[in-house]
Amino acid sequence: MSAPVQTAVQIAWVTTDLAATETALKNLLGVRKWVRIPEVHFGPDTNTYRGRPADFVASISLSYLQDMQLELIEPVRGTANIYTDFLRERGAGLHHICVEAADADAFDAAVDNATAHGAEVAAAGVMPGGMRFAYVSDPQHGVPYLEIALIPDEIKAFFDHIKQEQS
Repeated sequence: MSAPVQTAVQIAWVTTDLAATETALKNLLGVRKWVRIPEVHFGPDTNTYRGRPADFVASISLSYLQDMQLELIEPVRGTANIYTDFLRERGAGLHHICVEAADADAFDAAVDNATAHGAEVAAAGVMPGGMRFAYVSDPQHGVPYLEIALIPDEIKAFFDHIKQEQS
């Protein structure tokens, strides 16, 4: 089975201080503006971490470097999750690259392909707004996390608005 073709759309960092990381990336990359989304709730009915329901809140900051979305994630509270454990185990830093699936079938095929090749689904769910995601991991081969996302049109429109703010 060959891997479904995906488009890389995002690079993400996990941090304990959104403001400091925004400033660092502004200085390093020339990012002009960040858009914060405070206290996004990932509920246990639609989100899992290591096979168990996950219930947590994280604040997110988004920007763009040309067409590449930059995401900063700061866990706020809740159960163990892919972000808090990353901070505990490794400290703040580069967390994942996100690839966008073209449709639901491509999303399912990408997740199935990853698990067929030995990766595990570390976290999965649906964000507020309907974006489906799965974090696949193959750390023994140097891939801590790759996020596969199915992004609805409404969220794409929001992302386009953020991208236009960079102009």
